[in-house]
Amino acid sequence: MSESRSRPDDALSVREARQLYFDRNGFGDGGYGDRWVKLMAGPIPIFFPNTAARVEAVRRHDVHHVLTGYDTTWAGEAEIGSWEISSGCGRFYAAWVLNLQALIIGVLIAPRAVLRGFAWGRQTGNLYHAGFDEDVLDASLGELRRRLGLDRGLPEPVVEDVIALAGWCLAAVPLFLVSILSVAVPIGLVVWGAARLLG
Repeated sequence: MSESRSRPDDALSVREARQLYFDRNGFGDGGYGDRWVKLMAGPIPIFFPNTAARVEAVRRHDVHHVLTGYDTTWAGEAEIGSWEISSGCGRFYAAWVLNLQALIIGVLIAPRAVLRGFAWGRQTGNLYHAGFDEDVLDASLGELRRRLGLDRGLPEPVVEDVIALAGWCLAAVPLFLVSILSVAVPIGLVVWGAARLLG
């Protein structure tokens, strides 16, 4: 088991387990109605719009955290990102974008754990394909885990998993670089402008 996994009991409802997840991480009601999302990159806060497409994806992503047990550390987000990529994000473009970025970070900080999550995702389903409504929240964790194939343990990765992960990493690099530049360039311009004003 990965160090960033702690799975709630199968007997809990998905709704109960999701609320425990929100409480443990200080997420309140999940923030689905918030206009902006704040992500901390070390000491630097990064804000971006909480679009309807992102909210639709994150509702499923939060339940995936509960089902898989992956936590919200950088490593945990990378693991669940790799699991979601390999199990497929369907029409949820926000999930593809966010998970591909997490994947690149993950192969740098927790490559073995990311590979295991990726291998697991290739053998399971997720809520991007299975649908999501109130009935899902009222189901037990055990029932939903069985439905998605998550009741089986983490598999040992095989060569095919490594090759598939490498392909996804290559696809993710351009997106990752664009994301870094979209943050670094404005910060650099602010620092440069402040230095010019003070100098």
